[in-house]
Amino acid sequence: FLNCAVSPESAPPQRRSRSAAFTHRHEMSPNPAKKARRESGPATGPDTVVVLDYGSQYTQLITRRVRELGVFSCLLPGDVDMKRITDQNPSVIILSGGPNSVHVEGAPTVPDGFFDHCQKHDIPVLGICYGMQLLVQRLGGKVEQATTAEYGRMPVHTVSDSLLYKGETETSQQVWMSHGDEATALPPGFRCVGKSDAGAVVAIEDPARKLFGLQYHPEVTHSERGFETIKRFLFDIAGLTAGWSMQNVLDEQIALVKEKVGPDAHVICALSGGVDSAVAATLVHRAIGDRLHCCFVDNGLLRYKEQERVMKMFKDHLHLPVTCVDDSERLLTKLKGITDPEKKRKCIGAQFIEVFKEYKAEVEAKTGVRPTFLVQGTLYPDVIESCPPPGSDQKHSHTIKSHHNVGGLPKELGFELVEPLRMLFKDEVRKLGLLMDVPKQFISRHPFPGPGLGVRILGDVCAEGALETIRAVDEIYINEIRAAGLYDEIWQAFAVFLPIKSVGVQGDQRTHSHVVGLRAITSSDGMTADWYQFEAKFLQNVSAKICNQVKNVNRVVYDITSKPPSTVEWE
Repeated sequence: FLNCAVSPESAPPQRRSRSAAFTHRHEMSPNPAKKARRESGPATGPDTVVVLDYGSQYTQLITRRVRELGVFSCLLPGDVDMKRITDQNPSVIILSGGPNSVHVEGAPTVPDGFFDHCQKHDIPVLGICYGMQLLVQRLGGKVEQATTAEYGRMPVHTVSDSLLYKGETETSQQVWMSHGDEATALPPGFRCVGKSDAGAVVAIEDPARKLFGLQYHPEVTHSERGFETIKRFLFDIAGLTAGWSMQNVLDEQIALVKEKVGPDAHVICALSGGVDSAVAATLVHRAIGDRLHCCFVDNGLLRYKEQERVMKMFKDHLHLPVTCVDDSERLLTKLKGITDPEKKRKCIGAQFIEVFKEYKAEVEAKTGVRPTFLVQGTLYPDVIESCPPPGSDQKHSHTIKSHHNVGGLPKELGFELVEPLRMLFKDEVRKLGLLMDVPKQFISRHPFPGPGLGVRILGDVCAEGALETIRAVDEIYINEIRAAGLYDEIWQAFAVFLPIKSVGVQGDQRTHSHVVGLRAITSSDGMTADWYQFEAKFLQNVSAKICNQVKNVNRVVYDITSKPPSTVEWE
C-alpha cells in the first residue's frame, strides 16, 4: 500500500493475491456490482479504500481506522485526476475534511467525472466534514456559512431506521465537530439522518446512489460511536471484506525492496537504536541478506549509556551486522552556540550525511562494491509534520517542524532512499516488528527522536553541562517509571533541559540552578497525544530524587499539554 502516493508518472504495482488466512471476515450477501468492478479492473488483491485528502488534521486517522478494520487503504490528494483514482481500483472512496469552504472560489474539489464514475461502477462514497459539504454542493444542494460554528465534542441526534445508524438503540451520541459551514439544502435523493442540538444537518444519505455524508469526524476517538459507524459503512453498506493485514505489508515490502535494490546492489542502513530503524533494517535484511550494512552513529546526543546498551541489543537480540561510529566530537563542535531549533535540526541532519559519506567509502573499500541505497525508518507522522517536497502529494499540509530523515538526500551523496515504513504509523511498525520476531523488549522501547537530545535541550546543547544534566535526569525518570510498572502504559516519556535558572534552597543555602521538565504521553499513532496522569506521589518522589541526585538542578516541572496544541518534543 506504500504505492498509493506515487508520483503521477509512476504506475502503481499490481497488488498481491489475498491471503487465505484472514484475521477477520464479515459474512454477507454477495455484491454483484463489486464483483463486476473487480473483474473489470487490473487489481486482484483485497478491497481498497481510497481516501481523498482535503487537508484535515485528521485525514491520516481515517486511513488508519480503515486499516484497523482489516481493509487496505491509501491516501491521495483531493484534487488528483480520475486516472490516479481508478488506478487503485477502489471499492470505496472517502472524502476527508479540510479547512476550506466549498462555496469559496478556488476551493479544492473532486475531479471532473468523479460522481458519474462512482455511480457507473457502483462505488460507495462517504464524505466527512468538508467531504460531506462537497457532496452537497457538487450534487445540487446548498452550503452556507453557519450562524453558529460548531467545534469540539457535542451531542447529535440520529435516525435509527437509516443505513448509517441501523441497529443502534441509542439515538443520541457525543461526536467531534469542527465546522463553520453547514448544509442548508440537500440535493435530490438525499435525506437528513442526523442533526446537532443547534439543528445543523450532521448526517445524510442517498442509499440508491450509495452516497453518504457525516458533518462530524467519526475517525476521532472523541466521537462516541464513530468507529462503529465507519465499520458499518465499510462492511454492512459497502459489503467489503476484511482481507488485509500486516502480513500483506511485510510480503509486499520485501518484494518491493528486492525489486528496487536488485540482485547485486549494496545498501547502508543508519540505525538510531529506536524501533523504526531496527524494524526497517530487519525487513531489508530479510530481503537482501548480507548486502545490508548497518551503521550506528554516536553523535554525542544520545541518552545515558545509550551506545553501550544499544550495541549489546543489536548483537544479542537482532543479530544484525552493525558498525558503531563515534562522531560526537565533530557534531558537538558544529552545534556549539546554535540555539534556533530548526538550525539545530538541519545541522544534525547535515552531519549525519557526512558520516554516511565516510561509511559508504569504508563499505566500498571492504566489499569492492559502492553502496547505492540508504535505508531509513521514516514513518508517516514524520512525513506529515515535515515540509513536503515537490511531488509528495501533501498539498494542504502545513510545516510543523523538519525531520532529519524527510525531504530527500543531496544528489552528490549518490544514495537512493529505501523507506519501507514511510506510510506506516508507529503502532503498525511495532506489529510488523513482532511479525518478524523482533524481541518485544526492543519493540516496546519508547520513541527517541533522530536529532536525539538536541531537541530535548532548549537552546545551546553545549551550554553549562546541559548534556550531562539531562542524561542524569532522564535516567532517574525512566528508571522510576519502570520500577512503578508504568513503562508499557506510556507511549513516550523523557526529560527536557530548560534554558532558565530558578532560586532554591538546598542544604540551608540559597541556590540558583537549572530547571528541568518532564513529559509523558499516551498515544496510539503519534498524530495526537494526551499527557499521562501520574499520581501526585509518584511525581513528588521523582522530583525529590532528581533534585537530590543531579547537581545544579533545583526545580522540576511536569508538562500537562496535549498534542495538539503542542508537539510531543519541545523542539
